Amino acid sequence: MPGPGQRAEERLQRILARAGYGSRRAVEDLIRAGRVTVNGRPAILGSRADPAMDRVAVDGVPVPAHPDLRLYKLNKPPGVTTTLRDPHAARSLGSLLPPGPRVFPVGRLDRDSEGLLLLTNDGDLAYRLQHPRFGVEKEYLLEVEGSISRQAIRSLETGVELDDGPARALRVSGVQRRQDRSSLRLVMGEGRKREVRRMLEAVGFPVSRLARTRVGAVELGNLRPGEVRPLTSTETADLYRAAGLDRASPRSSSRADEVAGDGDLQ
Repeated sequence: MPGPGQRAEERLQRILARAGYGSRRAVEDLIRAGRVTVNGRPAILGSRADPAMDRVAVDGVPVPAHPDLRLYKLNKPPGVTTTLRDPHAARSLGSLLPPGPRVFPVGRLDRDSEGLLLLTNDGDLAYRLQHPRFGVEKEYLLEVEGSISRQAIRSLETGVELDDGPARALRVSGVQRRQDRSSLRLVMGEGRKREVRRMLEAVGFPVSRLARTRVGAVELGNLRPGEVRPLTSTETADLYRAAGLDRASPRSSSRADEVAGDGDLQ
């Protein structure tokens, strides 16, 4: 084990294979093709790097290669409280977390909501995915009471006034109307507390079901309720690119704790 101030270098093939870029043979082909760089310089077979410090990229896309990084997606079922431990909750998130290093939810979904919840131990990533300044999209599938009007949809896109300021959807799509119920998809660029539910209440159509289906380029997909799985290398790279980060910092647990308690409680 390297001492303080020493670099923990590994063979580049091992780093990329662990990050999900295929077998070592497949990674060697990437390196031979000139598609891999370390700190901006083309890699060669036999190159070594410190995955915690060096900037490794494939086709110019940063590879979050830190060996301690953990990133999962979970399909949160309704009825689960998005806290790690809560003695007053009938069922908390702790029972669904994967084994291994401690991870934290990126934002929150309220007890009655369901769908995609990201889990990580990188507090810097979690912070940027939630902060409105970075504009990482979150998509929701909603069911509302009544046949939603075109005027209500326009108001959602142009903005409605809430008690903590104006709010608007980036896009509204997939609208299906029935006499007593409507469904629609809503894309948001921020995540204030219960913002989506409050917006729909403000235009007169209370939400009866809310499911988050996407964060950035990461989609819920076919995960069953309660199921959790690691993100693929492509999903991971997409999140770091959207957050404007070129490497992972899983040691920032204090920032992850901070984000786990803030915002996006839909």
